[in-house]
Amino acid sequence: MNPPFIEIMDTTLRDGEQTSGVSFVPHEKLMIARMLLEDLKVDRIEVASARVSEGEFNAVRMICEWAARKNMLHKVEVLGFVDGRVSVDWINGAGGKVINLLAKGSEKHCRYQLKKTSEEHIEDIKYTVAYALDKGLDVNLYLEDWSNGINNSPEYVYELIDGLKDIGIKRFMLPDTLGILNPLEVIGFMRKMKKHYPELHFDFHAHNDYDLAVSNVLAAVLSGVKGLHTTINGLGERAGNAPLASVQAILKDHFNATTNINESRLNEVSRIVESYSGISIPANKPIVGQNVFTQVAGVHADGDSKNNLYFNDLQPERFGRVREYALGKNSGKANIRKNLESLGLELDEDSMRKVTDRIIELGDRKEIVTQDDLPYIISDVLKHDTASSKVKLHSYFVTLTKGLKPMATLSIEIDGKMYEESSSGDGQYDAFVRALRKIYKDRLNREFPMLVNYAVSIPPGGRTDAFVQTVITWNHEDKEFRTRGLDADQTEAAIKATIKMLNLIN
Repeated sequence: MNPPFIEIMDTTLRDGEQTSGVSFVPHEKLMIARMLLEDLKVDRIEVASARVSEGEFNAVRMICEWAARKNMLHKVEVLGFVDGRVSVDWINGAGGKVINLLAKGSEKHCRYQLKKTSEEHIEDIKYTVAYALDKGLDVNLYLEDWSNGINNSPEYVYELIDGLKDIGIKRFMLPDTLGILNPLEVIGFMRKMKKHYPELHFDFHAHNDYDLAVSNVLAAVLSGVKGLHTTINGLGERAGNAPLASVQAILKDHFNATTNINESRLNEVSRIVESYSGISIPANKPIVGQNVFTQVAGVHADGDSKNNLYFNDLQPERFGRVREYALGKNSGKANIRKNLESLGLELDEDSMRKVTDRIIELGDRKEIVTQDDLPYIISDVLKHDTASSKVKLHSYFVTLTKGLKPMATLSIEIDGKMYEESSSGDGQYDAFVRALRKIYKDRLNREFPMLVNYAVSIPPGGRTDAFVQTVITWNHEDKEFRTRGLDADQTEAAIKATIKMLNLIN
């Protein structure tokens, strides 16, 4: 038996945007759409709901114009409603060629929300479908609340599909709208659908209210569905939808299923969506979380050095990532050796013991240690020039005055030579960095790294004198790395992290 091919429809830009607090502006939607189709190679994308707003109309129009130039317009879908001609005209006016028509998949929704009989609803659907086809649109049909429908009113579901299966609908999409199903129920209900309608194309759309979205998606695959709906990072209403990265990994590794997904771009797209949505990815989220390819225990690092004893099929390189080895109180020499190898450094056993002891001491104080900190720790512990500071901040002065832009003046030594510069900025730290950029660009003719991310953590308890940790992610010569600064003042912590970065690249 050949492994099944599963069609992936990503709905980050429609259902994912229904995450509380998330709203993409048109150019963000266009950027995500391009990455989903060109980089990740998803088969289809659902990009908006019809009739929502003028901004949504402009976003759909921009995406459709781009997709038409790339011969991908047939992959762009918009949610529409059984409203006569209104949704079809909206989608057609925006340049769309596929409508995902939202019908009622349970008798309860039909009777109490629409206040119509099944026969009346079927006739309304037929009218909208006929009009859409006449306008040259492809039609897919959502059976909203299908999970409750097939459970509580299966005859209604069958009546609906019997009345619609021969009118030109391309796909019947079965959502677990309220996230109520478990995998055994999915298998049972989906097999009923396949038994009644073996010739139809069914998609499954999972919600994660019981944290079962991924499990339910895979149960649907076992039952013979041809298409799955996902979102980047699992975004979606309430508890979200099935995350594409997890679904892809399990389909490939556990079911030998094939998709068109380019796994190597999953992490990159995930970070873009994280940035645009403002919804942070949990550090332990499978595939795309910051920590999921990081070994913490020293015994694991030791095993990795001895025939990869702690590896599984989820190799980070598959997803455009690398394996890391954490430095902290649980580390041990094996973790430190792995980090030293990456830096091209070697230490004798006595030096390794001293450095290990210092890292454990820092870990006990809850300080975070990274590979980028390692040369400084070695220098401090062993008192040699492994990480001699070629960039030294001698003094700086920042101002913050109501009604005026913040200003910064600094005096810095670089390779033994003193430089002074001033600049304004949108904040005190921004002014400081702008002054630094002037020195590097105008005086030294050097590239200043790009700031990729800036994160501040403050310990709970409300103490105003507590230490603030600032973690800054930089990109320099196509390499990303992080530096940290610790101080009671947030600006000072950020400046410490910045000077540490300059010494790393100098």
